[in-house]
Amino acid sequence: MSHPIVKSKSLKHTINTNLRMVALALLFALLIRSFAFQPFSIPSGSMLPTLLVGDYLFVAKYAYGFSRHSLPFSPNIFKGRLFAGDIKRGDVAVFKLPADGHTDYIKRVIGLPGDEIQLINGHVHINGRPVQRDLLPPPPNAPSPLAKYYRETLPNGAHYVTWDLGHKEQADNTRLYHVPMGHYFMMGDNRDNSLDSRFLDAVGYVPYENFIGRAFVKFYSFDDKTSFWEIWKWPTAIRWSRLFAAIE
Repeated sequence: MSHPIVKSKSLKHTINTNLRMVALALLFALLIRSFAFQPFSIPSGSMLPTLLVGDYLFVAKYAYGFSRHSLPFSPNIFKGRLFAGDIKRGDVAVFKLPADGHTDYIKRVIGLPGDEIQLINGHVHINGRPVQRDLLPPPPNAPSPLAKYYRETLPNGAHYVTWDLGHKEQADNTRLYHVPMGHYFMMGDNRDNSLDSRFLDAVGYVPYENFIGRAFVKFYSFDDKTSFWEIWKWPTAIRWSRLFAAIE
C-alpha cells in the first residue's frame, strides 16, 4: 500500500525540479537579453543598403552601459546609465523613440553632443565641414536603377555606404541643427526614405538614456517576399551571404 505514496512524492519532486529548471532558464535568458545581447529584426528599408528588410541582428547591450531601457518594458526604476560607455560617430545603434519611450528605432550616429549638423543638397555637413563622400558604382543586385551609392567617411574615420534615391527638398536641404548636450543626431543610410533626427517633431535629438545598444552582427537574413511558414522556399529565401556578417 506504500507504493502509491512513494510514486506521488517522486512525481511531485520531479515536477518541482523541472519548474525550478524552467525558472532558472527563463531568468538566464532575461539576464542575457537585458545585459548582454538582444536580437532585433529589420521591418523597414530606412537603413538600406546596410540593413535589408528581413535581416536579423544582435545588439550589444553592454556597449553603452545600461539604462532603464535595457530592461523589458523600460520600467521607470532609475535614471541615467550604469557603467556608461561612449557612443561613437558612425555606430549603428538601437534606441527608444524619444516621443513615446517605447518604440524601437535603428539608425546611424551622425552627430555627437554639441555638434552642428546640416544637409545641403543631400550632403551631410558636420560643424561647417562637408563629410567626405565618394560615388560608388551600383552593385549588381541594386534594387533601383535610380539609386546612387555613396561611401561616406566621418571625421573619426568610420565609413559606410548610403543610398540616395534623388532630390527630396525637406530631407536634402535642412536647417542647421544644434545637437544638445547629452543628445545625439541619428540618420538612416537610406537618406530619402528615413524618418530620423532631421524631423524634430517625429524623432529629433535622441537622449543618451534612450540608447539600447550597438548593432554589430547579422545572424540571419530572410527574403521579405517569402513567408516564414513557406518551408519549401527556405533554401532560396535565406540570404546566405548575410549570415553572421558584421555591421559597419
